[in-house]
Amino acid sequence: MDLFILQSFLPLFVMTFCICLFIVLMQFLWRYIDDMVGKGLGIDVLGELFFYAAMTMVPMALPLAILLASLMIFGNLGENFELTAMKASGISLLRTMAPLIILMAAIATGAFFFQNDVLPIAQTKMWTLLYSVRQKSPEVEIPEGVFYDQIPGYNLYVEKKDRETGVLYDMKIYNFSRGFENSSVILADSGKMAFTPDKTRLFLQLWSGESFENLRDAGRRMNNVPYRRESFSTKEIMLNFDANFNRMDEQGMRSQYVGKNMAELQATIDSVSHQADSAANQNGYTMRHRAIMEMLPYVNVRETDTSAVEYRLRPDLALKAPLNVDSIFRGSSSGVELNILNNALARAQRQRQDYEFKALQQADDLKTIRRHSIELQKKFTLSFACIIFFFIGAPLGAIIRKGGLGTPLVISVFLFIFYYIIDNMGYKMARDGKLPVWQGMWLSAAVLLPMGIFFTYKAVNDSAVFNKDAYMAFFRRLLGVSETRNVVMKEVVIEDVRPALAAERLARVQENVRAYLEANPVSEGYRAYWLRGYDMEGLMALRDDLEQLIDRLSNSRSKMVINTLMDFPVLRNLWIYRPSRRRWLSWAMMVLFPVGLPLWLVGRRSLSRLRAELETVSRVAGKLVPLIAGEAGTGESHGQGLPANQSTTNPTTDYGQYKA
Repeated sequence: MDLFILQSFLPLFVMTFCICLFIVLMQFLWRYIDDMVGKGLGIDVLGELFFYAAMTMVPMALPLAILLASLMIFGNLGENFELTAMKASGISLLRTMAPLIILMAAIATGAFFFQNDVLPIAQTKMWTLLYSVRQKSPEVEIPEGVFYDQIPGYNLYVEKKDRETGVLYDMKIYNFSRGFENSSVILADSGKMAFTPDKTRLFLQLWSGESFENLRDAGRRMNNVPYRRESFSTKEIMLNFDANFNRMDEQGMRSQYVGKNMAELQATIDSVSHQADSAANQNGYTMRHRAIMEMLPYVNVRETDTSAVEYRLRPDLALKAPLNVDSIFRGSSSGVELNILNNALARAQRQRQDYEFKALQQADDLKTIRRHSIELQKKFTLSFACIIFFFIGAPLGAIIRKGGLGTPLVISVFLFIFYYIIDNMGYKMARDGKLPVWQGMWLSAAVLLPMGIFFTYKAVNDSAVFNKDAYMAFFRRLLGVSETRNVVMKEVVIEDVRPALAAERLARVQENVRAYLEANPVSEGYRAYWLRGYDMEGLMALRDDLEQLIDRLSNSRSKMVINTLMDFPVLRNLWIYRPSRRRWLSWAMMVLFPVGLPLWLVGRRSLSRLRAELETVSRVAGKLVPLIAGEAGTGESHGQGLPANQSTTNPTTDYGQYKA
């Protein structure tokens, strides 16, 4: 069986992993396609970029593939009744999942080493290659009838071009490389374009044209800007345009958090934390000892009985009385006052800039620590996510029992989107410092872990998690919605209705209903409702007796009897009939008038409906007695009566005894 489960799961897992990886790789392509189109990149460069991008997308595709594959495999087993056969043979669901649990542990271990050893290298190479692609100059492809501005400092306009010979007609070249005031314009009847052999310069050969050039730098002291105009039959221009693909050095990206393993990340966190703590202590010491208005109000005082250092106000440097600022300017000229104010303002601004600069430095250090801590936590979250998604997908597949790609795919996408939103939210909150890093990075796991435990528990205990009728019945009981009874006439009757016994049981039901209504008052006061309520045990016994009677009478061959049986209401076990069985809670609800009073009013209405339903039970039971008697006469006339020697059973044994 273990080999069968593994052989069924592994091909499906490989297929779903490839599909998920392709989907997330297409997301990468649509995101960065503008940086790759029109650059003249070779297939080898694009293939290398996509390979490293696919490696970096594994942490996103792997949990989704595990979720989808586990849903499909156990959905197929449930749909083909193979899980039912295993359970009938005494094999539990957890024992069926055992080989896959071991496989998931192996995959989670491999995912950890992949995150720690392979992913930093793949991310370094991918981002280095992507930045190199961004820096590459676009391929020169001059369009017709529009300006081309991809050559730095130049705008080219071509009216028409011959694609076979490469000749460009009616050319306009605007050169702004030396600034707008030193711009030049070249008009040519035709021309041709080519690259130098090293592809670092663009060579233009122009025919039959004119050029106009401003010479602002040559005449800076002149009011009018000099210029130069030239007519030519042939003109050659060399433009700086590097069309080669130059790879960036990987060392710069290798020193970033995306290119480090656990040991390097922890070393960086420790060093930057020590640096940030030292800077914070130094800044605090400087702020406490900086002179304000040439005064040092604080001094170190070391207590003899403790190693703590306190900062106390020096009495000899403290102001004896409030300082009269106006006295400083009294007798001074306006120039002296302005000079004093300007000096004070300049000093305050310098101190403010100094504090802001130090705050920015400290914020950068904290950001670096958070980024490295996030990357460190990611080494573990992927492995844990794989295990959680398996314990969500496998039990869920066993519950829904739907194989194929339809229902499992919809459920997988919904759950993964839910996981991705929570994970991304936790990541951003950890990155911005709104949550501790470990809380933000493990937020998605904390949300999905209870789901995995819940689905596994429900699947092991064969609970109907997705049974619509169970949920509808629960909400009907919660909201007090009445149910409609449906009795269908049987085509084959094994045991006919015994009229005498049925009449006796109907009379007993009527008596039990009357006794119950007398035992429970018509209208209960506020105190009686919370302390006593209606007798629920007696109501349930009455309901069970009625249901047994209806089940026996449904063997009737008379349509009138069957239709009358449907007039019996369904007696419900609603909490509002007896809201609390704990006396302390009843007294608490009685005291809380804003809560207890509305519930009492709703309860009185529900109890009135219950009494009406019980009266309907008594009335319908009375209507059934003559109908069953008439059926008995018809049955005897057709030879369908009871044999004379057939004994009747004890009524108490058949239908139970109502206990008030």
